[in-house]
Amino acid sequence: MKLPLLFHPGLACVALALLGAGGAAAEPAPQKVLRYAIRNAESGFDPVQINDLYSRTVASGLFETPLQYDFLARPYKLKPATAAAMPEVASDFKTLTFRFKPGIFFADDPAFGGKKRELTAADYAYTIRRHFDPRWKSPTLYALEPSGILGLSELRQEALKTKKPFDYDRPVEGLQLLDRYTLRIRTKVGNPRLLYQFADPLMAGMAREVVERYGDKIMEHPVGTGPWVLKEWRRSSRMVFEKNPNYREVYYDEQPPAGDARMVEQAAKLKGRRLPLVDRVEISVIQENQPRWLSFVGGEVDMIDEVPPEYASVAMPHNQLAPNLAKQGIQMIRYARADIYVSYFGMEHPVVGGYTPEKVALRRAISLGVDLDQEIRLARRGQAIPGQGMVGPNTFGYDPLLKTEMSEFNRAKARALLDMHGYVDKDGDGWRDQPDGSPLLLEYATQPDGQSRALVELWQKNMDALGIRIKFTIAQWPENQKASRAGKLMMWGLGWSANIPDGDDFLGMGYSRNAGQSNHARFKLPTYDRLFERIAELPDGPERQAAMREAQRLMVAYMPYKVHVHRIYTDMAQPWVIGYNRNLFVRNFWQYVDIDLARLPKDS
Repeated sequence: MKLPLLFHPGLACVALALLGAGGAAAEPAPQKVLRYAIRNAESGFDPVQINDLYSRTVASGLFETPLQYDFLARPYKLKPATAAAMPEVASDFKTLTFRFKPGIFFADDPAFGGKKRELTAADYAYTIRRHFDPRWKSPTLYALEPSGILGLSELRQEALKTKKPFDYDRPVEGLQLLDRYTLRIRTKVGNPRLLYQFADPLMAGMAREVVERYGDKIMEHPVGTGPWVLKEWRRSSRMVFEKNPNYREVYYDEQPPAGDARMVEQAAKLKGRRLPLVDRVEISVIQENQPRWLSFVGGEVDMIDEVPPEYASVAMPHNQLAPNLAKQGIQMIRYARADIYVSYFGMEHPVVGGYTPEKVALRRAISLGVDLDQEIRLARRGQAIPGQGMVGPNTFGYDPLLKTEMSEFNRAKARALLDMHGYVDKDGDGWRDQPDGSPLLLEYATQPDGQSRALVELWQKNMDALGIRIKFTIAQWPENQKASRAGKLMMWGLGWSANIPDGDDFLGMGYSRNAGQSNHARFKLPTYDRLFERIAELPDGPERQAAMREAQRLMVAYMPYKVHVHRIYTDMAQPWVIGYNRNLFVRNFWQYVDIDLARLPKDS
């Protein structure tokens, strides 16, 4: 049921100007405000220190990368952002030369001493160096380190060994400033897909004087060249962004697929308009699904990023927009995420970790005891498909025909594995013990939101059926993420969304050098590492596809991650929203969206 709407903040007005001595007020100029809610809190705004989806989304509106994805192009395509053109790439993929546009300026900040500060090639070189500085504990170093930017790993190891500050001024062969606007990057390994990383927030241009001014508080002081500036921030509650007055002239010139009639019409309306199209973006953190959904149907937010699964049957019966919502002009976009949802096992944990046959058998048995059909039907309300391997849809390496034990539900097989390897009830209390007779107790980290509670209930039911005790520790998502990166959790369930349209982003979750970064499980297997490194160097084609399939089979065999599902999302937008679409690799969609003030609900 649609809730009554008394006031729509999209009609927020600028301050009144007084005219003449009589104090007559001018007609207020309406501001266009885009409002939506996210379901997990941000961790901060420093592109070097963040890696969660929500923080990366907001950071991509504040900072700019050399390249970007063409918002509406399918298949996904890179194009220049701050780069003057696509970079020159050597035939062996070991040298990349970027030339940047002059006349791009950072948002104003006291760190610049009242002067305009231009973005230069040195700012990108500085950001790359920051990822290798141990001080910042970059969680995305895994995306850069395998390519071996010449000289940076050596600087990092020196800083780690000597405990001295990282040397930002020492010349390295891998980062060469040819002039004020030209950066040449040289790598040890030729990676045909390294270009993708230059469209990711981890490569945002940052000013050294800003980082040095704010130091350990840099997560709270974002200063970039992007279309937005942070105007208000209540941690884990609300973020407000306004147009960056220093943002250069960029105009809407997106080309929608010819078969998408809605976007063809809307893109035609927006063509030639200066970006960003709205004046202000307000983001609320609403963890519980019910209030997040009600805020949308009540018109309090302009769009909802993923209709909560428990409302799928109401909002989109049989995956079609409900007639009452269609009558209101609600827009619906449905798509498979480039993601996986996993439960990982801490491979260094004495209970579930390790590589001996009995430890592998325990993890495989637990996986076999998870009823994915029930999870998809009950907890996810049909908005997912079973996962067979580590690579998610919409990326190179995903094989929709792959079928593995990862999705198998077989309690008899699970019990047989446990019995065979000594996980039996040794003390007669009705619960299985470890082979040495010590208690077998699983500890699973989770969050306090409704869907997490539904998943926990299923975990409890599934493990009870196997005779395995399990307890749950509840914390906010950023807290669990921090504990996970420190290797303090036995098990945790989380989603992983690809940052690039390539399966390498998922397979890196098993690479040993990524432990404490994307490798939450801290899986370390030399055979897998060698295969992963080979995959990184191979060009796209059948040979690489086969190697990626083999890597996934190794992950199934050792089971450091239980892959549950690939999620299917449905976004909805109010009738007054123009231009909303979903590009899985464009975080900052805000600049392409407009608000039709004439269609906003009137005050009642």
